[in-house]
Amino acid sequence: MAELSRDDVTEVLGPVSDPLAAEIIATGIDRAGLVAARDRVLRDRKTHTHVPVDPGPFGEVVDLLERARGMLGEGGSTLE
Repeated sequence: MAELSRDDVTEVLGPVSDPLAAEIIATGIDRAGLVAARDRVLRDRKTHTHVPVDPGPFGEVVDLLERARGMLGEGGSTLE
């Protein structure tokens, strides 16, 4: 598993704050996991559902992204 970099976080999520990027990297999640977490949050926002996730890096990142509501736009859209 390759360590996630700040550039990886930006490529997957777009511009995010340094503290959020640091928290995501600190979970130990890999790039594929970050993509899956982003997709999960976007899907949950579009369908207005939330199914709890298991503890671990994936669950931690899903929680971080859910709290960063403005990051992914209204309804999960990345369009402004």
